[in-house]
Amino acid sequence: MDDGTPAFVADLALEMGNEYDVRILAPAVPGAARRERLSEHVEVHRFRFFPAKWEDVADGAILENVRRRRSRLLQIPFLLAGMAFSIKSSTGDFRPDAVHAHWIIPQGAVASVATRGVPLVVTTLGGDLYALNSPLFARIKRRVLRNAAAVTVMNEDMRGIAISLGARSETTHVMPMGARLSMRDQRPARAEGPVALLAVGRLVEKKGFDVLLRALREVSFSYRLQIVGDGPERAHLETLAAGLPVEFLGQLGRADLSDVYGRSDIAVFPSRRASTGDQDGLPVAMLEAMGAGCAIVASDLPGLAEAIQSGQSGIIVRHSSEEDLRDAITTLATNEGHREALGKAARERSREYSVETVGAGYVDLFRSILRR
Repeated sequence: MDDGTPAFVADLALEMGNEYDVRILAPAVPGAARRERLSEHVEVHRFRFFPAKWEDVADGAILENVRRRRSRLLQIPFLLAGMAFSIKSSTGDFRPDAVHAHWIIPQGAVASVATRGVPLVVTTLGGDLYALNSPLFARIKRRVLRNAAAVTVMNEDMRGIAISLGARSETTHVMPMGARLSMRDQRPARAEGPVALLAVGRLVEKKGFDVLLRALREVSFSYRLQIVGDGPERAHLETLAAGLPVEFLGQLGRADLSDVYGRSDIAVFPSRRASTGDQDGLPVAMLEAMGAGCAIVASDLPGLAEAIQSGQSGIIVRHSSEEDLRDAITTLATNEGHREALGKAARERSREYSVETVGAGYVDLFRSILRR
């Protein structure tokens, strides 16, 4: 599903479909089918909310899309109304026993009003919890979290924030999104030539790719860096990368991205806190890179540092530190044995975050809610 429905939502829905009938509600985006069946028990309904010619605010990250073109703000009220109508319609014909809202705002807020009487599970991936902290948004988040049957978050730091906003401690769980892992028994034989570095993610401030590019300006080893993803910071990053052996691959489908993971020696996730307060909870891309056996360098933000055991399954560095990042990458780039050992350990560690493992946890969570 290379459209407005994130792959991790579809992956989790497919796992849940082994136990339940699942309907995914998602906003329409250009080129996507209105109806789609992912499996016998999982269907996708994309709701219309604006004239098709301009209906693009949900094609990617909503806040980024609005920042890039302020006129997209006009779509937001219609998006919220379309979401509420779609949820209401589904509670009538699909008759869900429970609702799972990904993100507190806007999905959790709209669902909490449109599905009164139906248990609501709210999952926050970081952006809405760490950012959106105006008094109005804070009140909305408190209301949604207080009334949720359960809340799931990506790391312990987020759990503490959610509880401070009113989520109940006994029903607030650390349950990261699962990754669809390739888990090959052997990595492809390493090709001769420069060390292959990889960075994957939206080209936005919180991903810290500018820190990575500046860090690589002063390394002494031979490398090539591939950056996968797209976003509003691309032009700025391409300027920073001028003269460096860096290739911007844009957004890739799952099969192509899997091949890139397999060809990469070191995957770097230099995430940091953005000026808006936004930060990563736990990037699914990092879990995928771990599953592919890449050696990992990641910043010390809570979710990343919980997934990586520094010195055992990767190297953790201070976020925003060019020096720490440069030193860690150099250590791995110049020591193939150490790099391979960390890659193998990362692959083992990633099993705890596979979509199968995480999906089983969500099935158990919904079972417990439906038994109440």
